[in-house]
Amino acid sequence: MKNGLYSIHIHMLDGVRGRDSGVLILRDGVLLGGGPYFWSRGSYTVGNGTWKGELATNQHSPFDDAFVRPLFGGQEVTSGFCGTFSDDEAEVFGTVLVAGHRSLSFRATLKRLVEI
Repeated sequence: MKNGLYSIHIHMLDGVRGRDSGVLILRDGVLLGGGPYFWSRGSYTVGNGTWKGELATNQHSPFDDAFVRPLFGGQEVTSGFCGTFSDDEAEVFGTVLVAGHRSLSFRATLKRLVEI
């Protein structure tokens, strides 16, 4: 996994409707990033074409649409993920633990935008 600024596109799985997009900075085992409503911080380790990590996600802004219900209810959530990478792209699958008792699965794709 190369250091850089990555775009990330997240889709919830298991019949849960939800998605998000944003950017992540990956640098020497640390990740930081966010988008219009959430920000995340975490760490990762790299193997031979594989990587895994953990992150904490927080909501920084309310949704504009009163009918949109945030999956995380404004609470900090933790996630674990693992996946593969090649050149400037990566894919991960992970699980978010919400309110300490509900787990949600997700898939995310990353594309490196620039080296940093």
